[in-house]
Amino acid sequence: MQLNITGFPSVLTMESLGISSSGIYPAFFLGMVTYCLIVAGNLTIFLTIALNRSLHKPMYLLLLNLPINDLIGATAFFPQLISSIILQNRSISYPACFLQALLVHLYAGGAFIILTAMAYDRYMAICHPLRYNTVMSNVNLVKIIVIVWIVDVVLISVLFCLLARFQFCQSLITDMYCNNPSLVKLICENTSVNNYYGLFLSSFLQGMSLITVIFTYIQILIACLVNKQSDTRSKALRTCATHLMVFVLFQVTTIFAVLSHRFNEVSPYLRRSVGISILVFPPILNPLIYGLNTKEIRTRVIHFCTKKTISGFNE
Repeated sequence: MQLNITGFPSVLTMESLGISSSGIYPAFFLGMVTYCLIVAGNLTIFLTIALNRSLHKPMYLLLLNLPINDLIGATAFFPQLISSIILQNRSISYPACFLQALLVHLYAGGAFIILTAMAYDRYMAICHPLRYNTVMSNVNLVKIIVIVWIVDVVLISVLFCLLARFQFCQSLITDMYCNNPSLVKLICENTSVNNYYGLFLSSFLQGMSLITVIFTYIQILIACLVNKQSDTRSKALRTCATHLMVFVLFQVTTIFAVLSHRFNEVSPYLRRSVGISILVFPPILNPLIYGLNTKEIRTRVIHFCTKKTISGFNE
């Protein structure tokens, strides 16, 4: 354990990956492929929406924030993981660990707020179509997007300002990546304020998003059942069902990850597995569920790929 001039650890150590020497290169390859797929999928959705003016509508401009958020989370986790696999070194400096934890929490908080805003947009579009263009005007849309990121940054910044007050007296992080609960465990002083704010933050973000999504999707379900056009009804129900499935999965895994640090009875292997899944599966699934599953985006992506393939053959 390396100590700085004050006698506190300057280098932290994360939980061992437990990879044998024969498994280093397969694990490295799997990590690289997964990260490349996440980057490629999310960049595809981002560029498709950004470069096509026909997709510059509230629904898609709100969706545009999701790949940005997913890239923040994946980039906070995978490069450090991949380098530690190939170097077989789980050490990380305090500033790097603090930055990783900050980005991971910005990603988690951003996901809840963005999905909440997207649910509200679908609610207005399906349940109040006549008011939709007024409520979701360009000015209001910009306000919503700015508020999403300001709320996320402010809430998470307060969390880490509270954490930055302390010095660590231990150096072993009991997780596969740096996060607030694991870093708080390294502090030997009274962290009651941190714990209370952390519980408030989790309850606020997850409670707000859960209540909003439940209310909006119940209203959407009622509107769909009342709608006599079967095609419109089935399309809306199918879209909402896939969105709701991803949202519930993210809610459950995040709640478990937060609560698992509060109870020593929870298996550390299960806690680490769930913690990793939060940073792996949503960035992979979101481009498919929220992006390519949407007809307009899928059509644009196929058109672009077909155009590039034909031009490649002509050359």
